[in-house]
Amino acid sequence: MSGENSKSGSRTLLLSVLMSAPGPLVVGLGLLAGRSSTQIADFVRRSAELLAIIMSFVVYRLTTKEDACDNERRIVLERRSNVFVGAMMCLGGAFMVLLAFLSDNADKGNVIPGLAIAVMGVIANTAFWVKYTHLNRKEPNAILQVQSRLYRAKSLVDGCVTIALLSVVIAPHTSISQWLDFTGSLIVALYLVYCGLQTILESLKTADARS
Repeated sequence: MSGENSKSGSRTLLLSVLMSAPGPLVVGLGLLAGRSSTQIADFVRRSAELLAIIMSFVVYRLTTKEDACDNERRIVLERRSNVFVGAMMCLGGAFMVLLAFLSDNADKGNVIPGLAIAVMGVIANTAFWVKYTHLNRKEPNAILQVQSRLYRAKSLVDGCVTIALLSVVIAPHTSISQWLDFTGSLIVALYLVYCGLQTILESLKTADARS
């Protein structure tokens, strides 16, 4: 990988970590006032994704440093990182399914903090999706490819979360808002599990092909 593309990828991953870090904290604080199942699921998802992005950043820095590791070790580290990212996506999705079915229909409280984060997430994650896709097309890299997939999922999921929480704000205590809140959680969960499994299976398949 060229030095210029490597530096750009490293900066983008670092920016991803810095911009993702406040998300779980803000949504978590919002849970003190609101009890939407979508908001709880969003907190779990963002926490798992933050761990995955941090792992990807560390591995990317290790594998793109000149003479830091040989090609075989680079492949192993990239595979483990991508499997970890996939596992975090599956974990977040599975936990969200459980929360969606266990959550009651009581007063959801104030969901505005979670809604604000979701709206900003749509904008930021779409930008990162485009950036990672561009970097990976310019010079293919396993870490950047999975980050592109992760941010594609994040942008679509944030759109779903925005719609669900907006319905709670506009029409609280109605069957429509409750249905959208529940459905939003399930869509978020199933899509994350799908993307996570796809990432894990592709990483393992690549490993088998090279062995």
